[in-house]
Amino acid sequence: MAQYRVAVNKEVCIGCGVCYSTCPEVFEPDDEGKSQIVSKYRSSSQSISEGFIDDSVAQCAESAKDTCPVQAITVEKKG
Repeated sequence: MAQYRVAVNKEVCIGCGVCYSTCPEVFEPDDEGKSQIVSKYRSSSQSISEGFIDDSVAQCAESAKDTCPVQAITVEKKG
């Protein structure tokens, strides 16, 4: 099964909520209302919330990336 690195640049994120509305399996709001990766997949820092997901939620994450109005989300296939 393929692995994907997914990340939210929290310095760019405006907290609109589109990503966690589109893909709650991967994204959720943090305490400030900005997007972060859900704890199941997360390995975060202060300015970047990132984690690794598999094929089962990759399309969902790609949809959220495509709908982000400030392009704060990246999804990269690993390997």
